[in-house]
Amino acid sequence: MGLMLPTALLETRGSRTGRVRRNGVIYFHDGERVTIIASKLGLPEHPSWFHNACANPDVLLGGQPFRAEIVDDEASRTRLWELADRVFSPYAAYRDRAARVGRTIPILQLLPR
Repeated sequence: MGLMLPTALLETRGSRTGRVRRNGVIYFHDGERVTIIASKLGLPEHPSWFHNACANPDVLLGGQPFRAEIVDDEASRTRLWELADRVFSPYAAYRDRAARVGRTIPILQLLPR
């Protein structure tokens, strides 16, 4: 993406079609897990890749196999948001924008398979 951000190609299977879908995402490491934020700029709806990863959690990131899990625990979410904001500071504005329309931005962690 050109901003010196850690980015990679996320490959999911379409939730309805089963077809391979590829999207560039910003990521960061949390131990052996890789974390990605389903921000979609804070818009009212989640990105399509998030729906795909929920329906078919076996994904590839940068060609490597992972299993996607949603982070629901509030303490974990708070800790991961602190890390995410260090990687990409606009996430704070995205959270505010999403909150104004009643959306909570999902956090996914990818576990190596």
